[in-house]
Amino acid sequence: MLRYKEMGWGMNMEKSTKRILNETLVKLFNDVMSIEEKAVITEEYKDITNNDMHIIEAIGIEEPRRMSDIAKRLDVTMGTLTTNMNSLEDKGYIIRERSTTDKRVVLVVLTPKGKKAFYHHRGFHQNMIKAIVKGLDEDEMKVMIKCLLNLNEFFGQYGEEEQG
Repeated sequence: MLRYKEMGWGMNMEKSTKRILNETLVKLFNDVMSIEEKAVITEEYKDITNNDMHIIEAIGIEEPRRMSDIAKRLDVTMGTLTTNMNSLEDKGYIIRERSTTDKRVVLVVLTPKGKKAFYHHRGFHQNMIKAIVKGLDEDEMKVMIKCLLNLNEFFGQYGEEEQG
């Protein structure tokens, strides 16, 4: 774990702060998926991938979701999603059924096994958020949220430039 002193906070503050932000972001991006996978894909869930867990999260527990809405939320093609859904259905995590009002629409719901995986994954994220905000006051959390929103906006603009 990096600490302020270890990251050089005693140096030229502007240069040091930018370097620390860059190094920390690079480390976070490199670590986040592998750490999440180790925490989430336990013995009980060894039959699915971290990507499958994110699909389960996108389906959610509220109400049946349209395949098209899930694909849009995950920013994947229907073909890619269908392949993943076939696997999750075979393993007993989801059920797909046609809408009774529009037979073209495929709805997806989590099975009890899928809901258990959903809550397991959600627990990891709740613990991560607790760790992130630990020791922060309300104003510091607002600054963090603003920073993360700025980062998200940057990624959104970068993604649009790549597509356009």
